Amino acid sequence: MIFNTAIIGAGASGMACAMRLNSTDTAILEVNETIAKKVAISGGGKCNITNRYMDSSHFLGNNDFIKNALKKFNEKDLLNTLKKNNIEPILNPKIVKGTYFCKSSKEILEFYAKNTTKCKKLLNQKVIDVDYIDEFFVIKTNTSMVKTKNLIVASGGLSYPSLGSSDIGFYIAKKFNHPIKTLQPALVGFTVQKEQFWFKDLSGLSIDVRISLKDKTLEGSLLFAHKGISGPVVLSSSLYWDKGQISVDFMPHHSIKKFIHSKQTISNALPLPKRFISSFLKSIKLEDKPLSSLSKDEITLLSTIHNYSFAPAGNFGYTKAEVTKGGVDTAYIDENMQSTLQKGLYFIGEVLDVTGELGGYNLQWAITSGYICGSHINKTL
Repeated sequence: MIFNTAIIGAGASGMACAMRLNSTDTAILEVNETIAKKVAISGGGKCNITNRYMDSSHFLGNNDFIKNALKKFNEKDLLNTLKKNNIEPILNPKIVKGTYFCKSSKEILEFYAKNTTKCKKLLNQKVIDVDYIDEFFVIKTNTSMVKTKNLIVASGGLSYPSLGSSDIGFYIAKKFNHPIKTLQPALVGFTVQKEQFWFKDLSGLSIDVRISLKDKTLEGSLLFAHKGISGPVVLSSSLYWDKGQISVDFMPHHSIKKFIHSKQTISNALPLPKRFISSFLKSIKLEDKPLSSLSKDEITLLSTIHNYSFAPAGNFGYTKAEVTKGGVDTAYIDENMQSTLQKGLYFIGEVLDVTGELGGYNLQWAITSGYICGSHINKTL
């Protein structure tokens, strides 16, 4: 089979790219039996498609590269495109500020399918290798051989291996001499060390916190889990964590100073779940007694509720991670998502060294990069 363009991966970026091309001369190779499996489960099945606060500050990667891409196709462009297709995502900031959710992920899957009817969808195709021979990319899969003038790698990262993720995109990049920035699980919970094992006693409890690490401060809901901590603010924090300390303010909207003259006990006075306060006090070896009776040293000790610092032991790994941090170095990718090392080779979506916070940022990036790539190839035809 010979095509002008072949896309490896029918995820968010690959399908966005295919929509811009939508021709019989375009093939989409997908390892699964259906398209966009990860999109289908995103946002708890309601697809957190984008965010109203879309800008490069919410991403890890080359700032200029991300900023320039978002100028070409941002959240407003995406929402307008969806509206033309009778899809109107609703702003729902309950989990993450500014996030837009669809009624159902099914809307997006149908949107992709409806706008790629001319493309040849080759499902259950596991890409094994790619070579460049006589001005054609030759793609070898588990059942066939595909030749193409333009090759778009939209194979995603290593997260969600149960959905068919693999390292094929990074393998192809390396084969064509592209450097890969270190790959790590991201948007994932933290495991804890022995000193924080008290967290495990709070499994299932969720509280609003502020997390500070390096030069980033994030606010949101933290969920205590059996293996450590999770929840929206922890997932986004994992994007910026690379071993070392993080600091958690368990009471970000109230100062402990407000309560130090209270005759109530700590657990009754502080606006936090008693279950949390009980475990916290045990961890710092402080008795639950009236705040007004605390000594200066005890007040200092209790004040660590605002800056509880610890080093996570690690994270929950790729099986629980929503995305992969790191990827194909964008220093060798031009503004059209084309390789500067190999003409006709493109990289889009999660395979690139661009990773967003929780809240629709990664889906927007996938669609933006796919849109840009597909639009560019259209102009060259």
